[in-house]
Amino acid sequence: MSPTLFLQITGSELRRMFARPRTYLGYGAFALFNVAFLILLSRPGPSRLFRIPLERAGYLFDDYFSALTLAWSMVALTTVFLATLFFPLVAGDVVAKEVEDGNLRLLLSRPVSRFHLLLSKFIACQLYTITLVFFIGLISLITGSCLAKWNGGLFVMAPERELFAVFPFGAGLRRYALGLLCVSASMGTVTSVAFLFSCQRMKPAAATILTVCLFFIDAIFSRVPYFADYEDWFLNSRMASWLEAFRERIPSHELVQNYAILSGLSLTCLILAWATFEKRDLKA
Repeated sequence: MSPTLFLQITGSELRRMFARPRTYLGYGAFALFNVAFLILLSRPGPSRLFRIPLERAGYLFDDYFSALTLAWSMVALTTVFLATLFFPLVAGDVVAKEVEDGNLRLLLSRPVSRFHLLLSKFIACQLYTITLVFFIGLISLITGSCLAKWNGGLFVMAPERELFAVFPFGAGLRRYALGLLCVSASMGTVTSVAFLFSCQRMKPAAATILTVCLFFIDAIFSRVPYFADYEDWFLNSRMASWLEAFRERIPSHELVQNYAILSGLSLTCLILAWATFEKRDLKA
């Protein structure tokens, strides 16, 4: 297949994906939740959670209670949990719904192999993941700039990972963009697993629910202190590596290792999905 034809097929898959109302559900839900969350977070009571650790460390609260700090807080506290709901909703539907409606037989009547069709759908799902994560990051930054200092520094605090760091505005903005890129890579794992389930003989709702259950169970186990010795075996522990992008000195080796493992898992999901999809009888 020529690259031009493959790009046309991928573009067609993206148009089909964004033509469905459920694709926009994540954007709307995050926009509404974002505004409500950040307004509450900027109130005097919750802002003490930022003031106390900053002043104890010798930093001025007014310099670091900024749009960047509020945006980072929104991404850190909500993205992983809420995105685990919305990414499976789209990726779990992308193949299973087409099979259920009988549209795949029509799509495969074109001069395209099953692998190329599946790959175009997989790429479309990953692009959706990236766009939603950066939409969340952008809308958080815009909302935060309406409530706090726009050009203030970035304050990052994650006690569970012993993370406490401050950055001036320029460096903070670069770290924020890098963090969003890492979140996209982490969430791509959720999308890949949902895509794998979508290629099995099951309803779209079943593929979505299975993915959500898998990652929520994994999240529960990864937070149980008794299983701390097995932390590297849990997906959520690997996916939380995006927080390492906000350390004063980024642990490059750890980031590369974790994202190599997550990328390998996503590639494995694609291969398994293709192996299953090639053997399916779409006429049944």
